[in-house]
Amino acid sequence: MSVLPNSGEQPKEVTTPRMFDNAELDKMALQFVGNFQRYRENIVIPKTNGPVKIKTNEEKMIETAVESCGFKCAMACVMGYGLGAALGLFSASVNPNMADPFANEKKQTARQVFREMRATTHSYAKNFALIGAVFSIVECTIESKRGVTDWRNGTYAGGITGGLIGLRAGIKAGIIGGLGFAAFSTAIDYYMHHR
Repeated sequence: MSVLPNSGEQPKEVTTPRMFDNAELDKMALQFVGNFQRYRENIVIPKTNGPVKIKTNEEKMIETAVESCGFKCAMACVMGYGLGAALGLFSASVNPNMADPFANEKKQTARQVFREMRATTHSYAKNFALIGAVFSIVECTIESKRGVTDWRNGTYAGGITGGLIGLRAGIKAGIIGGLGFAAFSTAIDYYMHHR
């Protein structure tokens, strides 16, 4: 037995109001808003198409890496190299520099034909890889600076890339190349997003 009065009762915790000074309003607001614990930061769960799957931190890291400018540039470079190699191989195979069979010229051996084919293929592949890398890095930079993903990014990037490519032949060729590449980029972007 204790000598103190009301020794069996625990003292009530004094809670400070979180939203309103009035205790009843504060209790009602907490009921509607909920607690202040956030299990995940900035979570948005759309409930439109089927069940909702929350991404893990590893999935977020991979998505961030894949959407980075460096990865996009490297991917465009590799894909450009592959496409350029395919086009170069086709171009080398239909090249009309066959020797005249009735002339007294020395005929090309299979080794020489394959060397020319390899040189043409590698030349096309390097050019396409360079164009893909420049276009993707310029587009990604413009998209990062503007903060918007729309058709203008591709148009601006096409104009800059075409201008840089055409500038090797002069100012006029740079302007024409920039306009042509910008128009082509806009047409491709329109086709890809509105089909």
